[in-house]
Formats: sequence, C-alpha cells, structure tokens
Amino acid sequence: MEKFKYTAINLAKKKFSGTFLAENEEHLRKQLAEQNLFLVSCQVVTGKTPTAFFSVSSKVKISEITTFCRQFATMISSGITILESIDTLRNQSYTTLFRRVLDVVYEDIKAGDLLSEACKKHKRIFPEFFVSMVYVGEMSGSLDLILNSLADYYERDTRIRRKAKSAMSYPIVLCVLTAAIVLLLFIFIIPMFMDVLGDMGVEMPALTLAIFNISTFIIDNWKMLFLAVFALVGAFLLFRRTVFGREFLDMLKTKLPIIKNLTSCSIASRFARGFGVLLNSGMDVIDALDLMSGLLGNKYVEGRFKRAADEVRHGMKISEAMSKFNIFPLILTQMIAVGENTGSLDSVLQRSSGYFDEQYEGALLRMTGMLEPLMICIMGVVVAVVVISVYMPMLSMMTTLG
Repeated sequence: MEKFKYTAINLAKKKFSGTFLAENEEHLRKQLAEQNLFLVSCQVVTGKTPTAFFSVSSKVKISEITTFCRQFATMISSGITILESIDTLRNQSYTTLFRRVLDVVYEDIKAGDLLSEACKKHKRIFPEFFVSMVYVGEMSGSLDLILNSLADYYERDTRIRRKAKSAMSYPIVLCVLTAAIVLLLFIFIIPMFMDVLGDMGVEMPALTLAIFNISTFIIDNWKMLFLAVFALVGAFLLFRRTVFGREFLDMLKTKLPIIKNLTSCSIASRFARGFGVLLNSGMDVIDALDLMSGLLGNKYVEGRFKRAADEVRHGMKISEAMSKFNIFPLILTQMIAVGENTGSLDSVLQRSSGYFDEQYEGALLRMTGMLEPLMICIMGVVVAVVVISVYMPMLSMMTTLG
C-alpha cells in the first residue's frame, strides 16, 4: 500500500483534495468512485523531508521550534486534538520549509502515525531531544506539559547562545580592525616611505629593512597570499567537519586556559537543564543518559560521558561515574549526589541549571574582558613597530645633519 495525495471532483464539480492509502492509481480511482468522487490528479507521498533549495530559509531555527512548542502546548491544553492542532499550526507564519514539513507531518498523523513517529522522519528539522520528549509526552498523556518544558529549555538555551555571540562580537571586530590596519600600513603607507627614504639614500636599520621587505612581499604576492589564506580557511573548515577534527578542537576548548572555564560551565548548564527536563518528564535514567550523550555540545566530553553512562548502566551511581571521568565541575557532581540520595535528582538539576547559567555568563564576561585589552595591545604593538621602523632612519638622518 502507498500513500497518495489526490485531487478529485464530485458530480457537482466541487473540488476535493486529501490523502488516501491505495495499492496503485487504479485502486485509488476505484476507492474514490465508491464515494462519488472522480480522480483528477494524484501523486505518491514519500514522507521525506521537503528540500530547502527553493525555500526562503535553508533550515529551521530553534526559535521557530520554540514558538511551535509553545503554541502547540496551548492548543493541546485547550482540548484540541493533535491532528487538529497540526492542521492549524501548519498555516501559521512559519518559514516556507517548516510549513512544508508540517504538511507532511499532518498527512503522516492522519494516516495513523504517532506525532513522535511523524517528526522522527525529519531529523534535519526536529532534534532528537525534541522527538524523544514528544514520545514521552504521548506515552504519559502529558504532551502539553512536555511541550511547555521543551519551549522553556530551548528559550534558555537560545538566550545563552545569543549572549555568547553578543559578547564575542566586539573582540571579533577588534581582530578584523587590527588586520585591516596592518594591511593598510603594509600596502599603502610603508611603500610611500620606501620611495622617499630610497631617494634620500638613507642607511636602513635592520628593523626597517625587515618591514620594507615584508611590505614588498605582500604587494608582489598578494594573489598567492589570498589563495593561501582561502585554502587554509577551507582546510580548517573541512578538518572541523571530520570526527577527529571535531574531537580535537573540542578537546582544546577544555584545555586552553582562557576558554576552559567557559566550556566547563556551558556543558554543566546544558546537562543540568536537559537531564532535569528528561527525568521530570518520566524518562528512564539510562535512556535519559543515552540521549544526553549527544546534547552536550562537545564531542570530546561526549566520548567520556558515554563511558560514564556505561558505568551507570552496570550499577554505578551517576555522581560516582561523573566524578570518575572528571566530566563536570565538582559542585555539579556534588549536587547530583545530593539529588540521588534524596530522590529528587530532577528538581535539583533544574535548580542547578540556573546557577551554571550565571557562572557561564560570568566566565563569558571575564573572557571578553581579557580579550578586549589583549586585542588592543596587539594592535598598538603592531602599529608601534611599523611607525618606529619607518621613523628610525629619519631620526638617524636628522641626527647626522644636526
């Protein structure tokens, strides 16, 4: 049996459209004829995620998933069925891609799929965390509460990400500005002094010659340098996409002095929030750990986390396993131990997530507070070296004349 999307008319030439399960087109035509409908056109519905090539947006943002969860939860809590809710939501002002995906989800639910099953077919759109939570909500009969918890989770996660981007914008601007000033000096300013000092026949100090040679090299080989930079950036992006590259870069994030505290707080916050939500929804501890192993945002830590989850599967306490592999800050491990001993691990973790959010924001402010003066110092040193190298022969000439 295949699922067909059809368009048909009745005896009054009124048009109807919908989906129908049939063996082939002829079988579909006969089934519709029994309802006094005459087939006009039909096509097989594959259930695959619609392509984003002709869509305004190439992917669905987390903010859109958040809005969807909030609206969906409101409709479910009002007594509207899942099918009717999806039918209404697919006509809301979402991006073209998301509306097309909801159309497919609606047809799958109409054909008998669970909501979680219909969403699971679109892994590029709906995260695994979302699908698992929806499944738990369907099984427990508390889908509206689960959807609200998902919306809260994604809202807090989005807020933290937005703060990180905002905090890093100024250091990035300073870095770009420094590079632009250096290129301006080497390409336009230094060649002017080279011509003037060359005509005057002034003896060049070693530093001045080095700066002049660098300037000449950049001007003569700017195409090659541009291609080299482009190739290095491309190689880095490709390296980052490999399994080894991602793990290596994530490992550096946990080791480098400036950002390791920021990375630790980010991972702890994400685990406390996500694991607390999963446990509060009624998911089994082992299943929740397996799901969280892919949601920490750091492949290096995720590898150690999976080994810790295996230890828990064999009977070890969560706090002991996390402490053994040194995954989280000591205070979070202690909080997990308290939650295990009191039987309130979900509530302890959800309260702890707020603490680590504050720690993350504090670490972010400290890091940017260190980067900003560092970038200014680098800019100042570069400009000072260039200026001194240019004025040294001029000062030497003036001293000789004096």
